[in-house]
Amino acid sequence: MANTTSKMALLGTKAPNFQLPDRTWGKESFSFADLRGEKGTLVFFICNHCPFVHHVIEEVVMIANDYRVQGLGIIAISSNDVVMYPQDGPTLMTEYAFENNFEFPYLYDSNQTVAKAYQASCTPDFFLFDSQDELVYRGQLDDSRPGNGIPLSGSDLRGAIDGILYNRTINPDQKPSIGCGIKWK
Repeated sequence: MANTTSKMALLGTKAPNFQLPDRTWGKESFSFADLRGEKGTLVFFICNHCPFVHHVIEEVVMIANDYRVQGLGIIAISSNDVVMYPQDGPTLMTEYAFENNFEFPYLYDSNQTVAKAYQASCTPDFFLFDSQDELVYRGQLDDSRPGNGIPLSGSDLRGAIDGILYNRTINPDQKPSIGCGIKWK
């Protein structure tokens, strides 16, 4: 497993818009504007085969289920090169979303422009935007990693989400996510 860290985009950055095909619900495509939440939006980059994603996916789905009903938009995106990594292809994305009970869209960034616009660099990579679509958190889910013995809690991401939902201060000292590097073309 190669460890790649988040690039840590500047806080306050506006969410880049996009139009990407959906692999969860069979809708042709969605934009950021279609999926943004009234109180904020979580955009995260994942893929089907990454062991870091496999390690956190159950907690990520729980976070999505806990917060989407509170007005948080949830958007998963895969940007990996599917020619070199066919296990991340669109058909398998649909299967992965079904197997993991996604109740949020899993979008396919085939030309990788969205990953570049968000400065995503690894899977998983989390970007939380407030109700004004400004970046308030980017970084890790929590301190758990495959094999390090620290249980999953989602504490870092949950703390930031609680900040936007309940008007609390979000700690600006944020740790980068660590995962597999996005597979660039």
